[in-house]
Amino acid sequence: MARGGYGSGSGVPLRDRVRGASTPAPAAPPTPAGDHPGRHCFVSLPVDGSRPRPALLVEWRRVGNGRWEGRVAYVAELRPGRWGLVEEWVPAELLSAD
Repeated sequence: MARGGYGSGSGVPLRDRVRGASTPAPAAPPTPAGDHPGRHCFVSLPVDGSRPRPALLVEWRRVGNGRWEGRVAYVAELRPGRWGLVEEWVPAELLSAD
């Protein structure tokens, strides 16, 4: 399982992987040294449509078109006043480290 972008300097932070459509996808997501795969990130478009939401990045996968998706977990207001845990695959361009 790939790691999220923090570590001993061998990886690339999430903010540096956000790219436009014309930029080619990397061959593999960064894999810095570390003792666990979980990393903090922000989901710029959470399911409740609110402002960017803090999340936990759990793993990466490459989708058929050569782009990357991150599996994240975060809380969202699913019904008025009712919060729930959301776990989903999100395109890498919707994730940031800050």
